[in-house]
Amino acid sequence: MSDIVAVHNLGMKYHSLNGEIDALKNVNFTVKKGEFICIVGPSGCGKSTLLSLLAGLLKPTEGEVYIKGKKVSGASLDVGYMFQKDHLFEWRTIHRNVLIGPEIRRTLTDETKEYVLNLLKTYGLYEFKDKYPSQLSGGMRQRAALIRTIATKPDILLLDEAFSALDYQTRLAVNDDIYSIIKKENKTAILVTHDIAESISMADRVFVFSKRPGTIKNIYEIKLSCPQRTPLCSRDAPEFRYYFNKIWKELDVHV
Repeated sequence: MSDIVAVHNLGMKYHSLNGEIDALKNVNFTVKKGEFICIVGPSGCGKSTLLSLLAGLLKPTEGEVYIKGKKVSGASLDVGYMFQKDHLFEWRTIHRNVLIGPEIRRTLTDETKEYVLNLLKTYGLYEFKDKYPSQLSGGMRQRAALIRTIATKPDILLLDEAFSALDYQTRLAVNDDIYSIIKKENKTAILVTHDIAESISMADRVFVFSKRPGTIKNIYEIKLSCPQRTPLCSRDAPEFRYYFNKIWKELDVHV
């Protein structure tokens, strides 16, 4: 697999009334096409800032970000961003919500419309396409938000605490749903999460960040003895506890 994301000596400083704040420092990593990466670390260590830099929404103070071999200098069409809240527009139907991306990018062709309808059919939302967000469960809303992100056909998905607003039971089910969709669509994904168990259950590799200024303390390659891996079955793997204890001790704080 080739590198689809490359980050070199990345650093980010913010200016405040109290002077400069180092958010990130000397961050280096690569991501292969099709990988699922999870990032964990203490609150305020720059995890969300990193996603904004990868998306081209912020300009780094130091270093470079490369997407598909090209240096990021602004918002990239190759990247889709999914936030903690689904940000669905309550006055638009689910179908019209999912079409927002192509509408904004002015790529709403007949082919795109058919692609979106097929996504809704494939992932169980077609019969709800004329419903409004308030009529859907939290899990279904998150699924709709992911389909909206995929509708613009990005190669890379950035997920910023995308499941943290859900109750625990719903979150486990949505983890399986979202993981399945991402793998089936052959997307590269980078998920920021405070949940160590969630990171182990979903990731090919887990990046553990230090406290601010955030840098990578360690990278864990997750190898679980699951015959057919899903987030739920991953939690039953005998290696799961080993990874959990290692990452917990690495963080040395409640995350």
